[in-house]
Amino acid sequence: MHDKTDDHTAAAPPALPEGPTPPLFTWEFASDPYPAYAWLREHAPVHRTALPSGVEAWLVTRYADARQALADQRLSKNPVHHSEAAHGKGKVGIPGERSANLMTHLLNIDPPDHTRLRRLVSKAFTPRRVAEFAPRVQELTDRLIDGFAERGEADLIHEFAFPLPIYAICDMLGVPPEDQDDFRDWAGMMIRHGGGPRGGVARSVKRMRTYLAELIHRKREDLGDDLISGLIRASDHGEHLTENEAAAMAFILLFAGFETTVNLIGNGTYALLRNPGERERLQRALAAGDESLLETGVEELLRYDGPVELATWRFATRDLTIGGQRIAEGDPVLVVLAAADRDPERFAEPDTLDLARSDNQHLGYGHGIHYCLGAPLARLEGRTALATLLRRLPDLRLSADPADLRWRGGLIMRGLRTLPVAFSPEPGQTGT
Repeated sequence: MHDKTDDHTAAAPPALPEGPTPPLFTWEFASDPYPAYAWLREHAPVHRTALPSGVEAWLVTRYADARQALADQRLSKNPVHHSEAAHGKGKVGIPGERSANLMTHLLNIDPPDHTRLRRLVSKAFTPRRVAEFAPRVQELTDRLIDGFAERGEADLIHEFAFPLPIYAICDMLGVPPEDQDDFRDWAGMMIRHGGGPRGGVARSVKRMRTYLAELIHRKREDLGDDLISGLIRASDHGEHLTENEAAAMAFILLFAGFETTVNLIGNGTYALLRNPGERERLQRALAAGDESLLETGVEELLRYDGPVELATWRFATRDLTIGGQRIAEGDPVLVVLAAADRDPERFAEPDTLDLARSDNQHLGYGHGIHYCLGAPLARLEGRTALATLLRRLPDLRLSADPADLRWRGGLIMRGLRTLPVAFSPEPGQTGT
């Protein structure tokens, strides 16, 4: 039984900040947030700030605090616990999900509903299903590289990292091939984070929701061997997902499953290009038929510059203390995974990329009951994409000044807008 202001950790209150707090959530910050996060870890590890949306939230930046906060049941995922009216205006959560009636997914609910839904979804989204999907991921990867390999140049975000997970998750969900380009368009609008037409994200979410509802209805009449059919079949003690729950789950699997993988491939490739010694080390291992460095390497890329910068929203259901800082009931809390995963108290030389790092319990896909359900698929796609790029395009190199690259301006995700590269052309790809 907890007291009303039960301490979250035994840590002493942090010292007062020295000097001004560095600017957060600017374009300059987006290109390299790690110095600012290091300052916060040192001086204000649980820091209240106004976000670009105007919502005020607490940022948790130290690893120990972050790991505990991710598993703390006093921090709810349900935005009804937010003390501000802002959540009713769509300022927290995924844009457009409220108006599209897509709130009943795993990112927005707590036990016992979360327990029931995750158990049902896990019956459909099994490790065996992911493992059996590996040849299809390899086929998609090679097909996309075929599209630019003989040109000697490409934008790896738009031509590779973005379409690969979209087509993969569409295949896995059971979206017919003739409809997958629509999904690519809708996903493209969602990933721009406000860079497209006003209201475009909400419209794309609604269109996707309408399509998924129709697809679920059709599949009920003709079940197949795809993930949506699996969601429809899944039952627990005779209890099934409702049609709305199935649509919401298909949506969040697509939404959470594609952008995290876009960023894993994009950020991971960029990190390898910026660390040529580690990239060559990985290429040598792959050439020798040793994939163990690929396994640990993907985990290190997830830690070093992972696809999810901040964990999704949490709201205090009571007054509590995190890292010596009192959090009031109703306050939003954002766990900064990118800061926690470079905490020198947890990781030796955290700003160094070490693909062989063995003690690497990073938080890149979360922790606790909300640990990312799609992590095995993302890892499969990341390993396949990076290994195939390095094997097929061994002299891959950045063809832009790193200072000219731009990062997408979202709150939760971290990813490049473009990644222009050059390489020796692969002969004989035309017409394949």
